[in-house]
Amino acid sequence: MNPLSDRINNLAVSQTLAMAALARELKAQGKDIISLSLGEPDFNTPEFIKKAAKKAIDENYSTYTPVEGYLELKEAICKKFKRDNNLDYKPSQIVVSTGAKQSLYNIAQVMLNEGDEVILPAPYWVSYFEIIKLSGGVPVEVPTSVESDFKITPEQLEAAITPKTKMMWFSSPCNPSGSVYNREELTALAKVLEKHPHVYVVSDEIYEHINFSGTFCSIASIQGMFDRTITVNGVAKAFAMTGWRIGYIGAPEFIAKACTKIQGQVTSGANSIAQRATITAVEADPSVLNEMVSAFKNRRDLVVGLVKEIPGFKLNVPEGAFYVFPDVSYFFGKTLKGQLIKDATDFSMFLLAEANVATVTGDAFGNPNCIRFSYATSEVLLTEAMRRIKEAVS
Repeated sequence: MNPLSDRINNLAVSQTLAMAALARELKAQGKDIISLSLGEPDFNTPEFIKKAAKKAIDENYSTYTPVEGYLELKEAICKKFKRDNNLDYKPSQIVVSTGAKQSLYNIAQVMLNEGDEVILPAPYWVSYFEIIKLSGGVPVEVPTSVESDFKITPEQLEAAITPKTKMMWFSSPCNPSGSVYNREELTALAKVLEKHPHVYVVSDEIYEHINFSGTFCSIASIQGMFDRTITVNGVAKAFAMTGWRIGYIGAPEFIAKACTKIQGQVTSGANSIAQRATITAVEADPSVLNEMVSAFKNRRDLVVGLVKEIPGFKLNVPEGAFYVFPDVSYFFGKTLKGQLIKDATDFSMFLLAEANVATVTGDAFGNPNCIRFSYATSEVLLTEAMRRIKEAVS
């Protein structure tokens, strides 16, 4: 008899973390694995942010923090939202959490009742589906493909909305596809949502600054959307601060209060030193990130060029984040080196075994025709990884 709860027994393991763990295991056994499974910048946290953290330690920021975050940090986040997104949030509308993942979990817990539907344009970030399920919600996937640049249309959104729809969750730039919705596309989606005032939107903008499209638009800045959008962001990706674990939301005040309430019972306030360092990060002009963003763009161009040379791979050109999400359905039903490839999971495992390259199955992101790999590693490793993949499938 299994004494564990149904809740945990029904919860899927994060596929990205599982693949990263498997890659580490194989490396420890002496295998020459190139891991492209984790979404983590391979840059160090900028010096000016590290200095701010050291200063905070010296100034003895070592006591409990306010549940919703230091006021100075919330004020800095408000200025950031105004400067970068043209959004007018007050400090009372900001909640700082232990990573954007906790922000998302808080939102699901305070917004969803049993049976509430949440629209997920697919592909979506791996944890949305399970967080929604864990909170009693019903994920409603809206499929897209490489041909549509992995973006949903207003018609698809309209067709997915029912009286039970409570929310829509999406990321732009998108993890895993790298697609970026422009103002025009978001305005068209907002026009549909206008007719359904009971639907709230979670806009995950964690990759906002890793964006090669030249522009960025927050859906909350579109007329009629501010009071029903929860904007989620953080410092992990843009500032190479994944381990610092700081995420935040800007939201209608009643939602921010509710998120503070639940956080007060679960984790309390986020790490004091990481918060002080984050003040410095969000106050910095985004131009400090130019060098890193430019390196990611070069890698994107390199990887897209190399993937296009691999027969059977179909690819869009991602405008942001640091992933490519090729369609590999060409290989389904074929036998490669004695192994029958039934789906993306088989293909991903085949690449791990035959090419020693760790990727993540698109199944985890709601698109079973694709695999995701991260190009957040050196050009030398990326070139070698693509060479190995090409050789394994040829």
